[in-house]
Amino acid sequence: MNVGAELKKHLLTGISYMIPLIVAAGICIALGQIIGGPDVADNEGSIAYYINQIGGWGMSLVVPLFTAAIALSIADRPGLAPGLIIGFISNEIETGFIGGIVGGLLVGYFVLFLKKKLKMPQSMQGLMPVMIIPVLATVVCGLIMILLIGRPVAGLQNALLEFLSSMQGGSRFFVGGIMGAMASFDFGGPVNKTLSLFADGLLVEGVYGPQAVKFIGSMVPPFGIALSFLITRYKYTKMEKEALKAAFPMGICMITEGVIPIAARDLIRVVSSCSIGSAVGGGLAMVWNVGSPVPHGGMFVVPLMENPVFFVISLLIGSTVTGGMLSLWKPAVTAEDELENLEEEEEEEEDDIGEFDLTRGVQ
Repeated sequence: MNVGAELKKHLLTGISYMIPLIVAAGICIALGQIIGGPDVADNEGSIAYYINQIGGWGMSLVVPLFTAAIALSIADRPGLAPGLIIGFISNEIETGFIGGIVGGLLVGYFVLFLKKKLKMPQSMQGLMPVMIIPVLATVVCGLIMILLIGRPVAGLQNALLEFLSSMQGGSRFFVGGIMGAMASFDFGGPVNKTLSLFADGLLVEGVYGPQAVKFIGSMVPPFGIALSFLITRYKYTKMEKEALKAAFPMGICMITEGVIPIAARDLIRVVSSCSIGSAVGGGLAMVWNVGSPVPHGGMFVVPLMENPVFFVISLLIGSTVTGGMLSLWKPAVTAEDELENLEEEEEEEEDDIGEFDLTRGVQ
């Protein structure tokens, strides 16, 4: 496995551990604000206040859990405890999500180094994974984070937050457009995951706009293609129509991958139309200050968003752009296209039958 693929694997492991915590904490914050209003933090003693507090405390655990999960993925259990501590340090010195990534990688690879290079007497081998390695990794990586890495990473994090908060008008539309296009570009692939990582990190810092753009970029493709199908049914093959039956409900749940079979047949037109529509929708969402305190859930969590009406409008406009572009640009399906698709389906069925060997196991 090359270095890039290895790093991606560890980061995705961290994200998989982190997402349920963000969802639980984010929904608690949103529910607290819905029940208690925007000033819920001032209404100490109310149920809404406590729900909001639970969410806030949960959010404070996101970076430590993320850092620990990365270290765990790299170095197994000896990396877990120092990863949690370094993640907590990242919060304390205000390096945020970026510091959590750096800290998780630092701990994980330092623990691996210790496991390979540190030699102890046989009588002390049992202490290696539970005391010696965790303590050494915590002390060394903690000092590195505080004395060397913390300040520049905190500066980068603060600069990013200041940039996002200072954006106005056209710049907000431009940045939202780039994020929307990234979220849509490869239908849940590496580019989408990169944007998702960025949005999730800002969510931890209380910046909700990019998260809403991620929603739009993930939902515009299935909605836009479905709209195009309703306008110009004759431009879609039977196989694409069947794929849409799954893609549309998946889109409601913010799952983009359902459109991949449709994009595979007409890659340039579908990817371009979806990316442009998502860019328009994402840009409008940023301009209209739409935000989501929850990283997943699709249409089911729209009521929990900031400015949910404008979210729906942004999503509708983005989907309309995508649907309109595809309906104008996509060629009509010919008899040859349908025949080619039929032959492909027959070949797949033959492959499936070939894989099922009835004589297997017979002597």
